[in-house]
Amino acid sequence: MESDAKPGRGNIMRKILKWTLVVIGLIFIGLQFTGPARTSPPVDESQTLQATTALPPEVATTLASSCNDCHSHKTNWRWYTYVAPVSWFTVGHVNQGRSDLNFSVWGSYGARMKQTRLHAICDLSEKRAMPLASYAFVHPAVKLSPEQITAICQWTKQEAQRLTAK
Repeated sequence: MESDAKPGRGNIMRKILKWTLVVIGLIFIGLQFTGPARTSPPVDESQTLQATTALPPEVATTLASSCNDCHSHKTNWRWYTYVAPVSWFTVGHVNQGRSDLNFSVWGSYGARMKQTRLHAICDLSEKRAMPLASYAFVHPAVKLSPEQITAICQWTKQEAQRLTAK
């Protein structure tokens, strides 16, 4: 008996799905060759936040663990920052973070800019806008505790007063 049955709709859908996945896979592989530059510029330690302010050790530890990846030249580029399209997202956030606030070049900021940044550090910490939710989702340990937020805000206010007194 010869079958005159036409290929089933299921077979056609499987073929389409298979080729769609192959094309997506090839695009994904191709994207890995177009990644953005991850930079870690040299740090002049004399210009860092720690070198130019009276930074309490507990606040220094909190800033190092929760803020430095995006707000300094001491970024820890993890494996996933080398995988597109995540690499574009993370490198963009780091570049934006460094342009907004960079603890590695704190000493080069003028008094007014320092005052503004100190206020923003406390304000964004209290609002839990920093660290970014997307970063904290991947790295839960960076979330600030109420005690850390209080310590950060106390320090920023003291540092702002010190700058005003200068």
